[in-house]
Amino acid sequence: MRVWPGAPYPLGATWDGEGVNFALFSEHATAVRLLLFEAAQAGRPSAVVSLNETTDQVWHAYLPDVRPGALYGYQVDGPYEPHGGHRFNPAKLLIDPYTKAVSGPIRWDDDLFGYTVGHHDEDLSRDDRDSSAVMPKSVVVDPAFTWQDDRPPRTPLNRTVVYEAHVRGLTLQHPSVPAHLRGTYLGLASDPVLDHLLGLGITAIELMPVHHFVSDRVLESRGLTNYWGYNSIAFFAPHVGYATGGLGQQVSEFKSMVRTLHRAGIEVILDVVYNHTAEGNHLGPTLSLRGIDNAAYYRLSPEDPRYYVDYTGTGNSLNVLHPRTMALVTDSLRYWVTDMHVDGFRFDLAPVLARGAGDGDDSAFFEIVRQDPVLSTVKLIAEPWDASADGNRLGRFPPGWSEWNGSFRDCVRRFWRGDDGVVPELASRLTGSSDIFAPSGRRTYASINFVTCHDGFTLTDLVSYEHKRNQANGEENRDGMNENFSRNWGAEGETDSVRIQRARDRMKRNFLATLFLSQGVPMLLGGDEIGRTQQGNNNAYCQDNPLSWFNWDIGETGLDLRNFVRDVIAVMQDNPILRRRAFFTGEPHAGMLTKDVTWLRPDGQEMTEEDWTAPGLHSIGMLLLGVATDDIDVRGRSYAGDSLLVLLNAGTRSRSYLLPKMELAGYWVEELNTANPGPWGRFIRSDAVSLTAHSTLLLRHSERHQP
Repeated sequence: MRVWPGAPYPLGATWDGEGVNFALFSEHATAVRLLLFEAAQAGRPSAVVSLNETTDQVWHAYLPDVRPGALYGYQVDGPYEPHGGHRFNPAKLLIDPYTKAVSGPIRWDDDLFGYTVGHHDEDLSRDDRDSSAVMPKSVVVDPAFTWQDDRPPRTPLNRTVVYEAHVRGLTLQHPSVPAHLRGTYLGLASDPVLDHLLGLGITAIELMPVHHFVSDRVLESRGLTNYWGYNSIAFFAPHVGYATGGLGQQVSEFKSMVRTLHRAGIEVILDVVYNHTAEGNHLGPTLSLRGIDNAAYYRLSPEDPRYYVDYTGTGNSLNVLHPRTMALVTDSLRYWVTDMHVDGFRFDLAPVLARGAGDGDDSAFFEIVRQDPVLSTVKLIAEPWDASADGNRLGRFPPGWSEWNGSFRDCVRRFWRGDDGVVPELASRLTGSSDIFAPSGRRTYASINFVTCHDGFTLTDLVSYEHKRNQANGEENRDGMNENFSRNWGAEGETDSVRIQRARDRMKRNFLATLFLSQGVPMLLGGDEIGRTQQGNNNAYCQDNPLSWFNWDIGETGLDLRNFVRDVIAVMQDNPILRRRAFFTGEPHAGMLTKDVTWLRPDGQEMTEEDWTAPGLHSIGMLLLGVATDDIDVRGRSYAGDSLLVLLNAGTRSRSYLLPKMELAGYWVEELNTANPGPWGRFIRSDAVSLTAHSTLLLRHSERHQP
């Protein structure tokens, strides 16, 4: 085989139409070997190439005889000194951190570990057995793809409706998706799924991790798997398990999925995990970064570099303080935007990327992203907490970033559960959480509002269980959140009681109405619109089975719920006052006596300071002045809108609300009523309305129509 010097850039395996350039960074290695294989399960290489050229700590070579589809891996030599932070082991085959595809899953075996499993010295020992036979191989990929006229939808954040979903679980049981496409990228982009999403009014789908990930050995020993995928090992490679088959096929199929979704006007947001890798703590396997340059890629304990700094609860944290590790993250992000055409990212445990060398310090990550001409133009969403003691950084991210608003989730849940003293906070959550996001100079769309997400109860379980039921996870129900702010409305779990089921159905509508009538960016957990249940499991990360998969046999109840979601999203999209970009001021709008937002008592008068702290306050009226909308179209033209009155009653008795007097003549029309599944649209012919216990009522003041 011919071997030429090659180039240190770009990192990874790059096909240029004539041959492949291989480049691997390692600061502390003493030797690097490139191994080529004939088959994914091969234990012996067909060729071994020593990378003798090094430039700026990058080992490289060009092989003119290698073609796309070639299988390869690295063996890296250097000191095995755990107390010094080095874990080189030349017997272990390693995945290229920049590989664009991985051949398949890991086959767990003691050979994958750099130390002798079971040795009394634990990881201070060294295992010299070759791991090639049980390791998946990196795959050389041809980047060519016909994107045709693909254009990103670029939906403004204040008009975005996010749908969080799992590639596999969404379609695996869908009867209208062709059987060979179920559970795959192509299945997600099939017509039945597109019809469902478009019928709801979804503008963006947020996919749970699709970077190639590893299923933990301890889970597989229990007969379980890492279903969610928060265990990445290759930040450039689409997960092979979501492809229909063929080496490297996952790349083109992922691109096809994106292209199809874009044509439908749906953006693709990826849930990305750059805070840790699947290699775990000091007793974890040697799969990639650990064997390439452990001291450069991971945060190590200053007291003893044998151990890892763990902000994630998974055993390790990526070291973005090192410039090459930071480059790995940002190069990966740019690749997914420029080559794979995704529209944004949700960063799992985002504070890990922000952490500097000392307490209170910040890394350069935010500054790097903000000045980047590619990354600064896409949607950036932070999960604003990690597993450390000071991990909750909600509201502390810079301009250009949105955040999962856990305070919205908890407040809305507590309000509808009937907790006392919640209404004052609810007012802020309904209007975009300015108390959280305004201090950083951001707007309403910094808040990603959600009531449920993949992590926790589904919407059906939120109104059906007061206690988690995670025994199936094999951890004696110790995992998952203990406080869910949930209520079962009369019985724990499934019930035959028609009364309880009706109450639960109404509460689902209340949660959904609150979500979509609030300022900010609403995120719907996929499956909530059809009543998906996990039978009380609030941490189904390891359940790749019907417990997690969507059940599309929804019946009449599920159909009614889906239609309600469709209707409430349509209300949001049709009323520009519900998608303001700037926060309300609480001041009269220009040329008007009425404030842009007014909080009302049942007698139709504005709330006073004493009213906010009154005991037993469980209902509130929110009047939004239609002319105060600030939404604009692509040409800068503003939208006129009707005024809206949102009435919420979490109390146990009905309340009569006197309708406010409006400056402009018109009529109140019922837009939504969670106590009455519909149809709506009736004109209100009296001066007051009855707000049923445990219900939401939306009225629109129309100057254009008369009864």
